[in-house]
Amino acid sequence: MRIGAHVDSTDPLAEAAARAADAVQFFLSDPQGWKAPKPREDAERLRAAGVDIYVHAPYVINVATLNNRIRIPSRKLLLGHADAAATVGAKGLIVHGGHVNAGDDLAVGFDNWRKTFAYAAESGGFRVPVLIENTAGGENACARRLDALARLWDAVGEFEVGFCLDTCHAHAGGEELLGLVDRVKAITGRIDLVHANNSKGAFGSGQDRHDNLDGGTIDPDLVVALIRAAGAPVVVETPGGATGQAADIAFLREQLGVEQRPA
Repeated sequence: MRIGAHVDSTDPLAEAAARAADAVQFFLSDPQGWKAPKPREDAERLRAAGVDIYVHAPYVINVATLNNRIRIPSRKLLLGHADAAATVGAKGLIVHGGHVNAGDDLAVGFDNWRKTFAYAAESGGFRVPVLIENTAGGENACARRLDALARLWDAVGEFEVGFCLDTCHAHAGGEELLGLVDRVKAITGRIDLVHANNSKGAFGSGQDRHDNLDGGTIDPDLVVALIRAAGAPVVVETPGGATGQAADIAFLREQLGVEQRPA
């Protein structure tokens, strides 16, 4: 099992070493901006490294929305990030499930997701697996609650779509972690990555506020049990920089009985 962390994008391999991580996740551009990612001088080094690479798409991307001024640029930016992620050897591109605005038909949002993959297929498809991530808040979200996730997968299931399960988002979104892996896999058939985060917000609060695994409102044993059941690679997106994340990684390795793989 590969266990790593979300890190600063300047030198991901140095960040991995500082955490004894065998996987890293990072942004390729401003997560709150619309600029396309620039070529990385370290792309060849990242591809050759023994560290697994994951790329997180910008938070601004929302391919579900009915707002053309957001949806169309989101499609283009997502495709551009998939291309850029391929150049660094990424194993997946994580993107949030998105939402529609209050009063809009959520069914259209699910169909907009389908159209996103159809749009990508016109240019040969996404060059890396796209992993849709569950989100913590919003009553009009496409991937907060499992009933919505089922409708989303009905729309995109014909494509090769992956899933990223975030423990903080699930807890804050109102989904019990106990037995969650089985309930998710009954819908998606897969879990490709786990974001292992504790939650500062209470169960069902809708608050996307991550905490270290030994803090927050989630019993750490539940996070460990979920990871064990999922059998997928793990990325912590917890606070505390290298020190805090290294402690979270070490905790997971100890609890799961896994050793760091050599780079």
